[in-house]
Amino acid sequence: MSSNLYSFSSTTLSQLKKFRFESARVNKPQALIYKETNEIKQEVDDTIDSIEGLVEELPDNSPRYILLSYPIKTKDGRLQSPLVMLYWIPPTSNQANRMLYAGAVEQFRDKAGVSKLIKVEDEDDFEDIEEQLV
Repeated sequence: MSSNLYSFSSTTLSQLKKFRFESARVNKPQALIYKETNEIKQEVDDTIDSIEGLVEELPDNSPRYILLSYPIKTKDGRLQSPLVMLYWIPPTSNQANRMLYAGAVEQFRDKAGVSKLIKVEDEDDFEDIEEQLV
């Protein structure tokens, strides 16, 4: 079921596609943060290149969607950069914001072209993010 409540500009769709292809070739974490206003759009203009930097950019009281490429070494030594969606829902966010973001999770996931979704509710959850990727 598609919804007309959530829109994606052509700029946002281009950014998602560009990030998906470019992030596969880097050796450090890469992240983009997206927020819901009248449309879903990138919140920070630059790509964030560390988990610590990502945590610093996240608001304390509002959900966000995060597109994360996180390079990991497989057991056989190969480098992989899985692309995942993080769904940031801090415990201090109000119910209206939670509902707004919950309604577009699957649509954003589809537009971003990711198969894995990880719900993150606390900054401490980022400490074990790598274990959740494999």
